[in-house]
Amino acid sequence: MNFEKLVQDFGAQPFFDLASVVQLSGEARGTVLTQLHRWRRGGKILPLRRSMYTLADHYRRKPVNPTMLANNLYHPSYISGLWALGFYGLIPERVVTYTCVTTRVPRRFKNAFGHFEYRNVKLGFFFGYRVVVIQQDTVLLADPEKALVDLWHLGQGPWSAERISAMRFQNQDVVDPAKLTQYVETFDSPRLLRAAEVWMDVARTEQEGTVQL
Repeated sequence: MNFEKLVQDFGAQPFFDLASVVQLSGEARGTVLTQLHRWRRGGKILPLRRSMYTLADHYRRKPVNPTMLANNLYHPSYISGLWALGFYGLIPERVVTYTCVTTRVPRRFKNAFGHFEYRNVKLGFFFGYRVVVIQQDTVLLADPEKALVDLWHLGQGPWSAERISAMRFQNQDVVDPAKLTQYVETFDSPRLLRAAEVWMDVARTEQEGTVQL
């Protein structure tokens, strides 16, 4: 396969993998790997992770959406934690790392489009996500309630009122208390139940304080 054929086959896609190139080219895997390595050194393609690539910007007709990429770098996964909380406006900070939840072993990837961290949960805890549209692409993203629970579950230590207040949560009405409680109960964890109680107490206090002002 020459490079013009690669652009013809994959120019309309945000990314592609080694297996797809081998299948379309009909060439041996080793031959394709040598070609990809040469094009990578020449700046014509960019590595995303092992055996996964994207064309350089001036060859690609579709932009790379980092949130969609986060779902596809490592299957199965959905975006959660701080990035999801930022998306919903629950925290004021801009989050640059895409934290994802997976049932597989933890992994981290860094490429031209961001930092991607995959945290492991048991299969029974892999729930509470939805399909949302971000930059015209469909993305698997945790519900706001599940993003909170995942944050608490994957974080170390107790979630005290001081710790939760320090995160400067805002727009707390985005979170459904009943759904939050339901999600926490699925984990059957006293630590998470306490975290949810503290979060709701802090949210209630801050909301009341805002009204009084």
